[in-house]
Amino acid sequence: MFAPSTSTASTSIPKTVGYWLLVCCAMVAAMILLGGATRLTESGLSIVNWRPVTGILPPLSDTEWQALFAAYKTSPEFSKVNFWMTVGDFKSIYWLEYLHRLWGRLIGVVFLLPYLWFVMRRMIPAALTWRLGGLFMLGGAQGLVGWYMVKSGLVNEPSVSQYRLAAHLGLAFAIFGLLFWYAAVCLTFRPKRSGTGWARMGSLIILWAAAITTIWGAFVAGLDAGLAYNTFPLMGGRLVPEGLLANTPWWLNLFENTAAVQFTHRLLAISTVTLVLTYWVSAQRSALSNSAQKAVTLLGVLALCQLGLGIATLLTEIALPLAILHQLGALAVITSAIWLRFTLGD
Repeated sequence: MFAPSTSTASTSIPKTVGYWLLVCCAMVAAMILLGGATRLTESGLSIVNWRPVTGILPPLSDTEWQALFAAYKTSPEFSKVNFWMTVGDFKSIYWLEYLHRLWGRLIGVVFLLPYLWFVMRRMIPAALTWRLGGLFMLGGAQGLVGWYMVKSGLVNEPSVSQYRLAAHLGLAFAIFGLLFWYAAVCLTFRPKRSGTGWARMGSLIILWAAAITTIWGAFVAGLDAGLAYNTFPLMGGRLVPEGLLANTPWWLNLFENTAAVQFTHRLLAISTVTLVLTYWVSAQRSALSNSAQKAVTLLGVLALCQLGLGIATLLTEIALPLAILHQLGALAVITSAIWLRFTLGD
């Protein structure tokens, strides 16, 4: 799934390259958490223009603050939700979105400058050079997708499209996963192939299940569906909530019906944890390497913790600290699933 040749990369690439990629990976992880905080505090629509270059500097005078506030006043969020705000109130939501955008630019710089240096010094094999160049392009695309998402909340309604939010989050996780994989390739030898066909296929299924569950979390966030049913395991006093298939065609409910979106996210989460635990049980009887066995155990523990965090976040009506921890938990589960794939060898 992650394409680089791991048989030669770890022996020919300096460790410095791996550490650089690991730093970039950590920065993307921080970016994902920062984006989650921006969404949860409803700060994401505070900047109504996208200026990739000139927007680097924050407002430095009262005149600049007034100009930004005047632009914000033209947005539907101000006219329908935050009409009571003064420029002082506006500053409180501006800074988090500004930091989110600034951090994205910083990631680009931290990635690009060392990359060019390593390429000029021929410290990276040609195949990996091209892949990392493509990864940088993905990062640029992520900036465009982020602005495309924000624009959806600046037209009529003060909320972003859940489809664009899911695309933005999904691309962030893809970039994170690729960075982590390439860093692992550069920093350590990949173990010899171990496990049966089921063990290898099962690990891939788990990775996709965790990814899809995370994407559905974005649909939950986009619709504020987490605030609709704050009990567990019942939803509105029922195991299966009313109005689950209220929209037509039926499949539209999976993306646009609050009850169906939250129910689907719950079902996916429980199914993923069940799959992980089933895999763990079967792994005890499989000829997996010691590192793979440890990776399976770590994945099982993290999956259970993530399920608990999800339930706690729901019961507290999306308390900010728990919601951010829940997003961190998604990162941890996907990271451990990728690591499991790596430890199973070529």
